[in-house]
Amino acid sequence: MILLRIVNLNLKQSISSAALVIFCITSLFFSSGCSIIMSSATSDMMEHLSNTIVNNDDLSLVKTGAPAYLLMIDSLISKDPENKNLLSTAAMLYTAYADLFVKDVDRSRKMADKALNYATLAICLEKDDACMLKSKTFEEFKMIISNIKKNHVPVLFTLGNAWAGWIMANKNDFNAIADISRIEMIMQRVVELDETYKDGAAYLYLGTLATLLPPALGGKPEMGQYYFKQAVKLSQGKNLMVKVLYAKLYAKMIFDRELHDQLLKDVIAADPYVSGYTLVNTRAQIQAKELIDGADDYF
Repeated sequence: MILLRIVNLNLKQSISSAALVIFCITSLFFSSGCSIIMSSATSDMMEHLSNTIVNNDDLSLVKTGAPAYLLMIDSLISKDPENKNLLSTAAMLYTAYADLFVKDVDRSRKMADKALNYATLAICLEKDDACMLKSKTFEEFKMIISNIKKNHVPVLFTLGNAWAGWIMANKNDFNAIADISRIEMIMQRVVELDETYKDGAAYLYLGTLATLLPPALGGKPEMGQYYFKQAVKLSQGKNLMVKVLYAKLYAKMIFDRELHDQLLKDVIAADPYVSGYTLVNTRAQIQAKELIDGADDYF
């Protein structure tokens, strides 16, 4: 399972609060007193709403309330279809929601398709030669990615994240799995340009990719460990999902029970309330407890 959704962005917010906030903001936008909406104001509002979601700690309520938020994002994009900030936000949140909450295969694929489409449009608006990346040959793709500059890192990372989610949703399709090498190239470029972006999240993706398969089938556990350590270092303990994946993918692969349990105990003992990571950390602690409880059956 490709847990790239780096850090399970975990959308969060209570159903009542989400519905109320969305209703009020939408009412303000379409009231007679606000017939003209500035793109910058819209993007700023969406950013604040996104922050509210990722800093909530109630997964069940977010699961129920977030769809209304996603529909609002679609509505705003239909009004401002070339706003790359809105497109990127939508791509990240659709990817996270589908990964965390959607179990129905067909629905998951639809959401992943939408997320990847939004991310593809965002990078196309940012860089003309990056349009239609998914249809490029591998050599063409490699050339385009190698020419990406540091100021393009946000849309590049968003594309990698959404593409990983799309692969997850289509994991039974060999053609989709073949795209893994492209995601790896994207995240390698992010690291080259700015390894600190989103507290080293690209390293988390790379660590996951390196440990997807056992060594006999091409997995690279030593490289994976390096990537996970870099992710731990750059996240400075804020993103608890880093250690969960480090334990789940690397420590279990090499049957290191001591490392596995220590990483998970660190997660369980940590304070999950960290700005920008509360949702992720809430989910991480749940997974850490599940992994600890099942460790005797594995090791």
